[in-house]
Amino acid sequence: MRIGIIGGSGFYQMEGLTDIEEITVETPFGKPSDALILGNLDGKPVVFLPRHGVGHRILPSEINVRANIYALKSLDVEWLIAVSAVGSLKQEIEPRHFVVPDQLYDHTKHRESTFFGEGIAAHISLAHPFCSILSDFLYTAATEVGTTAHNGGTYICMEGPAFSTQAESNVYRTLGFDIIGMTAAQEAKLAREAEICYAVLACSTDYDCWHPEHDHVTTEMILDNVHANVEASKKIVRSAVAKIPEEQRSCACSTALQYALATQPDKIPTAKRHELKLLLDKYLT
Repeated sequence: MRIGIIGGSGFYQMEGLTDIEEITVETPFGKPSDALILGNLDGKPVVFLPRHGVGHRILPSEINVRANIYALKSLDVEWLIAVSAVGSLKQEIEPRHFVVPDQLYDHTKHRESTFFGEGIAAHISLAHPFCSILSDFLYTAATEVGTTAHNGGTYICMEGPAFSTQAESNVYRTLGFDIIGMTAAQEAKLAREAEICYAVLACSTDYDCWHPEHDHVTTEMILDNVHANVEASKKIVRSAVAKIPEEQRSCACSTALQYALATQPDKIPTAKRHELKLLLDKYLT
């Protein structure tokens, strides 16, 4: 069992890794964002993947999330921590605060969000899109290292790459959302299909554009705050990794596909069954 770490904006490497091995993984869905870094973090086997590629060269809508999650699954990842930069939609979530969300609203438009289709139908439960056990580890770790952290909240995932208009930002606030980003929705859905526990450590970088004293967002502003938080992010992730138990998981994430497959096994196209062998063999052999 390995623990996966997806680094977001500004988080392109994980210090403290030993026995490092860099590997390139091919998947039925193409190439992941970058090479995957295998190593040990305080005795725990981990896999690190920079979401946007080293050098931040991939837009949120261009990220091959299916390849990323499939590659992590193929390396026996069962727990996945995703670090993400977000905008704040609440006064109390100040820039440079951390949030561990417990709910998700998908407002994207042109993203691949499932491994299924093309002859096989599956419908996972996503009422609780983030693993509560892993989220608890992250929040506890965030408080232990001395950061200001908020436990729970709704992450709205927008299409991007442009930031919100002021009208959009105010609508999101009216609807009660807490933070806004561009990457969590597809990761959460695909991780659940892959039966991987998934949680987000969200780094607040700005007040979107709704705040009267912060009426616009710039990439420079975001990266300044990300860089200020990156060391704290790494400490939180390291502390959370240490809390993850080695024994078999008992949460619903680990059996998410058990009752999700709708297609009769003998009706699944041979090519699709082979493509999804990594996910399906547990239930169809």
